[in-house]
Amino acid sequence: MRLIVVEAAAEVLGNLPADEIPVPLRQIARFRPQSRAKQGAVPIAGQLETNAAFRDKVARPLRDGQPELCAALEAGEVPAAADPVRLAALAYLLRPRGWTEHVETARAELERVAGAAQEAETARTVAALRDQLAEARTARSEELERMRSELKEARTEIADLRRRLHDEKRTAKAARERAENVEKRHNTDRAETLTALGAADKELKGLRAKLGQAEAALESNRKAAREGRKLEDIRLRLLLDTLVEAAQGVRSELNLPAVILRPADLAGGVDPSAAPAAGRSLSENDPQLFNQVLALPHVHLIVDGYNVTKTGYGELPLADQRNRLISGLGGLAAQTHAEITCVFDGASLDGHIAVQAPRGVRVLFSRPGQIADDLIGELLKVEPPGRAVVVVSSDQEVAASARRAGGRPATASLLLKRLGRF
Repeated sequence: MRLIVVEAAAEVLGNLPADEIPVPLRQIARFRPQSRAKQGAVPIAGQLETNAAFRDKVARPLRDGQPELCAALEAGEVPAAADPVRLAALAYLLRPRGWTEHVETARAELERVAGAAQEAETARTVAALRDQLAEARTARSEELERMRSELKEARTEIADLRRRLHDEKRTAKAARERAENVEKRHNTDRAETLTALGAADKELKGLRAKLGQAEAALESNRKAAREGRKLEDIRLRLLLDTLVEAAQGVRSELNLPAVILRPADLAGGVDPSAAPAAGRSLSENDPQLFNQVLALPHVHLIVDGYNVTKTGYGELPLADQRNRLISGLGGLAAQTHAEITCVFDGASLDGHIAVQAPRGVRVLFSRPGQIADDLIGELLKVEPPGRAVVVVSSDQEVAASARRAGGRPATASLLLKRLGRF
């Protein structure tokens, strides 16, 4: 009832002129209708209780909307079908004679309805609890049956585990016994090993002593060998000096010229008069051995010219390639005093080429129809047996030909590295 009265007052409050609104409710009158009923319920109820003029203004729309009910309420004749709550709200606002009875009747009706509703709810709750109890009993029976089944399975599993535990204990006991036996054998083997190690150490000490004696004897032998070689070197040097002095005496007696022709001067090459051909690939040799060979007396170094230049600086024009190689060979001749012959392929040359060969360097071109490899072969053939001859070429055929003739082959890259030191 109180809610109905407050909602009706909140609705009327928004339609009243500002001067007719009670002062405590003027602020609430600015709210929306829903907010007025919620937030202003207490002050609105207070004004309805104490302000009769405001109460009449609130009752006026209800009187206009339900004139017959209001008239019957004021005449004391209430329709039997009227809602007691709404009737109590009208009685509270209109305040006819005996209005409190209507309010009390509405309150009793509400209590009765609430009690009936509570009893119905209680009955529903009791029924639901009974259903839940029945379900719980059924579930408990099922759970009890399941637990009995699980207990039976657990007892079976425990019996199986006990049997397995007994087997494991027996197996563990046997394993401990085997371990003890193994440990005993290990201790026995360890003692035997230590004994063998002691004997081996003793034998090793004896071997080391023998090794020291052998090293001392070896060093003594080496010293004796060095002294023997020194004696042989002295004898060989004395013999060599004797031969040199004898050769000088023969040259002086026969009045031989100081400079004679070399075998390579008689080879069938031609003067520089043609253009060069392309060279081939190279391979590495021992540089120390190369230097040792160049230091031999009267060594003859034969160079496959274009094979070397194409390997080292093939990007240069042919004339620059020749000049660069010949210049480097001149420095090598001055340093080693070796006889050097540089052979170029002249088979395709059709004009005269001026070449300034430095001192100690002979420059040859192959004849028309002949390749440089053939000219190198002729140079090897005219050399006397036993003379030191080195052929520089990365051509495998040229190297093989040099070996067959008793010469020493060397790669083009080896000569280029040697020339790069100048």
